[in-house]
Amino acid sequence: MARASGGDIFRQKKQGPVSMEKRMFQSFEVTTRPQDGPPRLAALRARIAAMGLDGFLVPRADAYQGEYVAPHDERLAWLTGFTGSAGFCAVLAEVAGVFVDGRYRVQVRAQVDVEHFAPVSWPEVSLGDWLAEQLPDGGRIGFDPRLHTVEAIGALRRKGEPDGLQFLAVENPLDAIWADDRPAPPMGPLRLHPVDLAGEEHGDKRARLAADLSRRGLRAAFIGLPDSVAWLLNIRGSDIVRNPVPHAVAILHDDARVTLYCAPEKISDEVRAHLGPNVETRAPEALADGLAALEGPVLLDKESASVWVAEQLGDIDVEMGRDPCVMPKACKNAAEIGGMRSAHLRDGAAMCRFLAWLDAEAPTGTLSEIMVVERLEEERRRDPLLRDISFETIAGAGPHGAIVHYRVSKATDRRISPGDILLVDSGGQYADGTTDITRTVVTGPVTGEQRACFTRVLQGMIAISTIRWPEGLAGRDLDALARAPLWRAGQDYDHGTGHGVGAYLSVHEGPQRLSRRSEVALEPGMVLSNEPGYYREDAFGIRIENLIHVVPAPAARGGDMRAMLAFETLTWVPIDRRLIDPDMLSADERNWLDTYHAEVRQRIGPALEGAAAQWLDAATAPL
Repeated sequence: MARASGGDIFRQKKQGPVSMEKRMFQSFEVTTRPQDGPPRLAALRARIAAMGLDGFLVPRADAYQGEYVAPHDERLAWLTGFTGSAGFCAVLAEVAGVFVDGRYRVQVRAQVDVEHFAPVSWPEVSLGDWLAEQLPDGGRIGFDPRLHTVEAIGALRRKGEPDGLQFLAVENPLDAIWADDRPAPPMGPLRLHPVDLAGEEHGDKRARLAADLSRRGLRAAFIGLPDSVAWLLNIRGSDIVRNPVPHAVAILHDDARVTLYCAPEKISDEVRAHLGPNVETRAPEALADGLAALEGPVLLDKESASVWVAEQLGDIDVEMGRDPCVMPKACKNAAEIGGMRSAHLRDGAAMCRFLAWLDAEAPTGTLSEIMVVERLEEERRRDPLLRDISFETIAGAGPHGAIVHYRVSKATDRRISPGDILLVDSGGQYADGTTDITRTVVTGPVTGEQRACFTRVLQGMIAISTIRWPEGLAGRDLDALARAPLWRAGQDYDHGTGHGVGAYLSVHEGPQRLSRRSEVALEPGMVLSNEPGYYREDAFGIRIENLIHVVPAPAARGGDMRAMLAFETLTWVPIDRRLIDPDMLSADERNWLDTYHAEVRQRIGPALEGAAAQWLDAATAPL
């Protein structure tokens, strides 16, 4: 194939700014309808055939490999109608498989035309196995090298080539048919992140990471993740809605210089002064030449660097390893944790005002899901440090709660009937921290079975909150603790127990997770969610979520002085006691809940008044 230029891959057009008030509860996704999928699929298949290909891969990812993408890059949603935050489509001549994990298996069937797109349970069914089954005689599968990582394509080639499958880097045929209604690429300005919140000057970060490169004999490192760039340089962006990151990449050199590739229109004089003389800014179109001019060895993260980036390095000596920013960013310093604590206290007050309102209004039967979302976002907007919500608020009543990442629209908006179980998952992006909280509440009479399910989820959340463990263990070693109460009843949930969270950065941040697939050791300073759940399709959904912070565990009486870690709770909002079966709780579990509620009352009470304060007193009474 002809190589794409850096300008082709990272070129951006100007898009006007959007105020925070207008951004709240505004849909930023490409408009999709199931009926749009078949004609678009037919057009794509025609392009694929004309290119001499047997198939083409359409990922959710963009050229920056982040979980969240701008409307300009919502290729998967535009083609299929599926709007989840993870998944991909493999388009062949006779079948188009839409691969989704357990969070989205209800949602995908509602959003795509299943007569033309076949949902595939992933990762249970791997792409390589599926392709080998669909193409038993082999075939030529195209992919856009900008949108797939070195690791992902390498794994596909290792799996598929013995079966006669070829994976070929090509110009994107979908981009050729998505033209007239495609949104412009984002052009959000860069903003400064003050050092009192960052906790370290960016010059000191650069020097620290560059010294490690030198120690390892490396001349440079490619940094392709937008949140890594933002963390390293103490800047924030506005190219991805709800996540304050820029569309930018960087090269860190072993002498602590950084070359930042970012559209010049995004960089104000104030930002240039902040970056200083040792951070050179270049237009994105210069990236290909910049990569080709490097002297090796160059550090490349195969899990985040695209195939295109690797191609530009040509014959330069490359060492595969982790992005040097990832672990320092994950292990927050004292200033970042202090900001997270403060943000959670203010966010907790907003949540309590909202829940007090909800408790008073929901039994009337006059509320809808959209009304709930709007009221919660209104409460958060009262905080002058709020910059945005941290993701689209999830408010699922009754059967909608069983759709793990449900997003209400005017077409799906449901009236909340007395007795519905309502799942509300939301968060805020504050200047000093990022929040993410889920509370499941009842709006009327509740059954014994619903109480039992809720209590099992609560027991799992308490188990994670109270665990202490030896240093060196990973999320996979703790994940089962949250599931054990559900497992005993023959129940489970199809998502991880927790994800990493950034400090006024991405609400989903790696590499740490509470998941059976996570092998990253948990370390002090990491912030994660603790969110077990249970979902009964067409009936209700339950999830309880707090954010937690890894800390050294205090010495235990009778212990052997082994180094241990524990979790500090950051989220302070009552848990609906009406959904709890007290007889199912152990004495320790009951004590944890009562102690937690007493601390919620102590920490949040001074920020409330009137009806909200009265509600808090009742909601945090001992069980």
